[in-house]
Amino acid sequence: MNERTCAACDCELDENAIQVRIGGQAVEVCCDDCAVKLKEAHASAMNAKRG
Repeated sequence: MNERTCAACDCELDENAIQVRIGGQAVEVCCDDCAVKLKEAHASAMNAKRG
């Protein structure tokens, strides 16, 4: 069985999963809040790299 989990919080995904693009990759999250958190974390990491 292939279990899918949220990329942000590891909750199990159902048919209502949301697909977002982070760094050119498509990932699935369980809700809008997790989508926002993941995008913010990615933006923060990119800003830290640019220094």
